[in-house]
Amino acid sequence: MTENGDATPLVRVENVNKNFGALHVLRDISLTVSRGEVVVVIGPSGGGKSTLCRAINRLETIDSGTIIFDGKPLPAEGKALARLRSDVGMVFQSFNLFAHKTILENVTLGPVKVRGIPREQAEKRGMELLERVGIATQAGKYPAQLSGGQQQRTAIARALAMDPKMILFDEPTSALDPEMVQEVLDVMIGLARDGMTMVVVTHEMGFARRAANRVVFMSEGQIVEENTPDEFFTNARTERAKDFLSKILTH
Repeated sequence: MTENGDATPLVRVENVNKNFGALHVLRDISLTVSRGEVVVVIGPSGGGKSTLCRAINRLETIDSGTIIFDGKPLPAEGKALARLRSDVGMVFQSFNLFAHKTILENVTLGPVKVRGIPREQAEKRGMELLERVGIATQAGKYPAQLSGGQQQRTAIARALAMDPKMILFDEPTSALDPEMVQEVLDVMIGLARDGMTMVVVTHEMGFARRAANRVVFMSEGQIVEENTPDEFFTNARTERAKDFLSKILTH
């Protein structure tokens, strides 16, 4: 239950199918995400994880099924879709920052242009968010002057600046050098503790153990298993999940 007593899920995915040509990438996927919940989606590459993540804010269209966000079906286009996208933050594998804008400008662009927030107010809030992700001192620099980890933390601040109802993370650390991964995960763990609703596609099992309320294991376009992190990692029920875990947890 949230403060307003609303127990309906923030996201409800029902019997969703998606094909890329002959490839059936999502097969009858059903999933709910509650408000304030952190759902971590794991599984072998090519299992449909990123496609599911991108379908939730309609970066990917679906062929059949329904996705309900905050009580309403996903809009197809136009202003309603733009509104949905501003309510659902997205952090990608590649940081997708504007190279010709400073870090602070990257963070304030959406609030000023989309939300109509006065620039001064947006900049004040932008600095608070850069402080929160630990890079306030970099505000006047351009993305190329920052490390990959700092760029990804900028991308998280940019998502937060829109005051979203949830944030989708699509393999947010997979393009980073290993020593930068933890600084990004630490920011995400902080968000999880603060109650941000998050769906995170990741290969970082440590993050899944620490921050997830629920782990969803996907393989070959299907949700094979979902459980609490403790149960999933110590007591996986399906052979496919056990096989996956035996391959990754031995490294």
